[in-house]
Amino acid sequence: MQLTKKFVKAKNPCAGGYKWFIRDHNGQGDYQAVLDALVADGRVSDACWLLDQFGPTDAVLKLDAVDANAIVFAGTLEVRMGINVDSVVRAGRSIVTGGGIRAGETIMAGENITAAANIASGGNLRAGGDISADWGIEAATRLDCAGNVRAKWDICAGQDLAVTGHLHAGQDVQTQGAIKCGQGIKTGGDVRADKEINAACGIQAGGSIQCGDHLASGWGMIAGGDIRADGSIRAGEGVQAEGAIQAGDGHGVYAGLSVRLDAWSVCARVSAQTRPAQLVSGYWVGQDAGENGDAALGATRPSWQAAAYPTLA
Repeated sequence: MQLTKKFVKAKNPCAGGYKWFIRDHNGQGDYQAVLDALVADGRVSDACWLLDQFGPTDAVLKLDAVDANAIVFAGTLEVRMGINVDSVVRAGRSIVTGGGIRAGETIMAGENITAAANIASGGNLRAGGDISADWGIEAATRLDCAGNVRAKWDICAGQDLAVTGHLHAGQDVQTQGAIKCGQGIKTGGDVRADKEINAACGIQAGGSIQCGDHLASGWGMIAGGDIRADGSIRAGEGVQAEGAIQAGDGHGVYAGLSVRLDAWSVCARVSAQTRPAQLVSGYWVGQDAGENGDAALGATRPSWQAAAYPTLA
């Protein structure tokens, strides 16, 4: 794609960036060549603006490694080893690397981000598709993903974590903000958020589930430890914890919100070491529920647990 003065001016560029384009490129130039020149001249934000305006290309850049101040590529970036930049890693389409990705400020791709090691951003981490790492995933501020997020280790964010698809971690998921998931959450360890947790489908944690606000799932919740929230606990189906289930002061535990009353004994079961004092709805089958309750708990596996993570199994 060739850029011209008229073409660029129609996008209402900032005065400084437009003057740079006229002065250094005589008001014309190849799209990617202009992006490269902007980055080389330290105008990384202008390069990102240009990519936002003119969008991705089908080009593929294959490199052995990236060790630079920044990289902004309009197509797909494929790196055999790893990516290490001081500020921004940006691709119009996908970022794929056989090593890790580390950026001091931002990691962003229009489609997928895939790494065979860690993904670590000193600022935002954003993808228009899936984010996948064979090790851990960390964003110092926000993590936004329009697809699925999967890591074999921890997934951490300094602010909100928003995922349109599934969220799957081999170890913990932790954020200092809120967790919003458009599908299911599944972890080998804890799920912890300083603010709310909201999953459209189920939440299954090998450890505890804990948040500083309301905790909600459209299906059920299962935890190998405690389930605790500073607000209410709301589940479309059942809630099961090996430890305690505890809502915040003045709030309740609501199970079976999406289940018919005559199906509560199967699909709205609530189980924990002790009956929650704030249990408002649900079919209690905990250790102190008696023989009938214990039999009901073991009779049927939660239907949502089998179906919640079909693409991540």
